[in-house]
Amino acid sequence: QVQLVESGGGLVQAGGSLRLSCVASRSIFNINAMGWYRQAPGKQRELVAAFTSGGSINYADSVKGRFTISRENAKNLVYLQMNSLKPEDTGVYHCHVNALGYGRLWGQGTQVTVSS
Repeated sequence: QVQLVESGGGLVQAGGSLRLSCVASRSIFNINAMGWYRQAPGKQRELVAAFTSGGSINYADSVKGRFTISRENAKNLVYLQMNSLKPEDTGVYHCHVNALGYGRLWGQGTQVTVSS
């Protein structure tokens, strides 16, 4: 079973930056989508940013211009650079992969807390 492990979360003041990382325990093929979701307290999990199988990138409107997703396929890594953080960005950030033959994979999540 492939595992996804996130890191890089923490406590930061509004306006600050964090860089999240997600590493897969082994190579994953036939990826349909790969990216980041977040879940704030009392809210549903929502898409933050993701690569699609067509090579495009989707961002939530609330993070456009502030967050950047990137990846290193050879190292099974995906990153989320988060700049100009706001208190409403607070939540648990989960790495997600949807791949043929693997189904939907989720990491345990990393906590991001932005103080005002």
